[in-house]
Amino acid sequence: MGLKDRLHKDMQKAAKERNSLALSALRMAVAAVKNREIEARGELGDDAVVKALASMVKKRRESIELFLKGNRPELAEKEEGEISVLSAYLPQGLSEAEVESLAREAVAAAGAKSPSDMGRVMKELMPKVAGRADGKMVSEVVRRLLSG
Repeated sequence: MGLKDRLHKDMQKAAKERNSLALSALRMAVAAVKNREIEARGELGDDAVVKALASMVKKRRESIELFLKGNRPELAEKEEGEISVLSAYLPQGLSEAEVESLAREAVAAAGAKSPSDMGRVMKELMPKVAGRADGKMVSEVVRRLLSG
């Protein structure tokens, strides 16, 4: 069973259990996947579904920051709940140490020596960490390795 099918089944289960938080998050996830399929004009593979879910999680993290700045902790709490629902469908994330190890390999493979080579390193590294690490953290690790 593919990830898309699992989302549908879990959405139905959440509806039967009257779990409004999970139902809301899963409905949005199914809709996002469907929109991506329409854009791609075909079925999405699990990798593309994971990218869509990772994008949704990232947007929710950004929303949490804004809600907390706007003194709306109840909305931030709802977003946290949705993140926990969606994170169950994402692959296990990489720790900063694991990202640094992969970044060192990418730096060596790209032959990078200075911060101006960051683009080549990121091009080499991002396919290896896609969906498993935040791009911001990856770029900070690469920048630190190239400048130090």
